[in-house]
Parts: sequence; C-alpha cells; structure tokens
Amino acid sequence: MGGDRKIGVALDFSGSSKRALQWTIDNLLDIGETLFVIHVLRPKSSSGSKHSDSPRMPRPNLSVQRSKSVLLTMCLFCVRLRCSLLALIPLTEFRELEVMKRYDVEVDIDVLDMLDTASRQKEATIVVKLYYGDAREKLCEAVEELKLDSLVMGSRGLGQIQRILLGSVSSYVLSHAPCPVTVVKDTNLKR
Repeated sequence: MGGDRKIGVALDFSGSSKRALQWTIDNLLDIGETLFVIHVLRPKSSSGSKHSDSPRMPRPNLSVQRSKSVLLTMCLFCVRLRCSLLALIPLTEFRELEVMKRYDVEVDIDVLDMLDTASRQKEATIVVKLYYGDAREKLCEAVEELKLDSLVMGSRGLGQIQRILLGSVSSYVLSHAPCPVTVVKDTNLKR
C-alpha cells in the first residue's frame, strides 16, 4: 500500500549516512510515502566548546517570504525556550541554500539531488526535521514524535574500544527506538 508509511533517515552528511539515505530510497521508499530526513545538530557554546545547553541561533533573513517568516518566528520561540526541535522544513524550502545556511546545515549537492530525485520519481513527501542535542536521544525522540514506521541510519564503523569509550549512536537507537531500525553498514570502511 503506497502512501501509508512514514520512514525516517538519520542524516549527519557523513558518507555512511548518505549511503543509508540512498539505500532507503532504493529499497524501502515506495510511491506516495513520507520520508523524514532527521538531522541532529550539536549545540555550540560561545566559548567554542562542543558541549553546551544553548543551541546556535539561526541567522535572521529579512527577505524571507511570509510563510518562512512565520516558521522562523516559531522556531526562534522554540529555541529561546531551549526546545530540542529547531525546525520542520519541507524539501521545497530545504533545497534553498539560504535556508540551509540559516540553520547552519551543510550544503550537500549530492544529498539534495537524491532527495529531489526521490521526490519526483517516487512521488514521495520529503520533510527535513532538525533537532539540537544528543543524537542518540533525539533520534529516539523523533521516532516517537513523528510516529515513524521505521528508521534507517548509517554506521560509523567504530572499533570495539571506540564504541565502548564513545558509545555508538546506532547501538543506542537499536536498543531504545520503538520501531524497527535498519543500520546500513559502510562498505568502504577498512578493517
């Protein structure tokens, strides 16, 4: 049944997450379904530390259309309240470079091409959801909030020692997400 499922893909713009996105489009996404691209940004403090409770503020753009202005206002309100959600962005807006820059999201032409192609060929609804915080927790939160039927993510290919010391996002999500999780292994990793 096309159009019934909500599929999520965790995307951090690494090679493994891009492969997970392509795998999802090729193997899981059917005509008329919804694909949520979930990107978790790590908050930066003013001191330059990677760990902080205050998220980066989007850069304002006064030439934004009324609908985008309303979305930005709602997001700024949410950020000021220290919510973990920054924005829910339709693909039509996400492919605009100024929108990506406003939210400090990497501009990646390959990803935009994949999403545009999937949108056209599979007639899929594609939405990008941005969060601030710990990727493990926010991905599980997104699964519940969006009522995802499945989540796909890449594997960084950490060694056993690194996995123990740093923790594995994919291991955490596999254990805690309330939906099926597919981890797409990075075949380019050297062992």
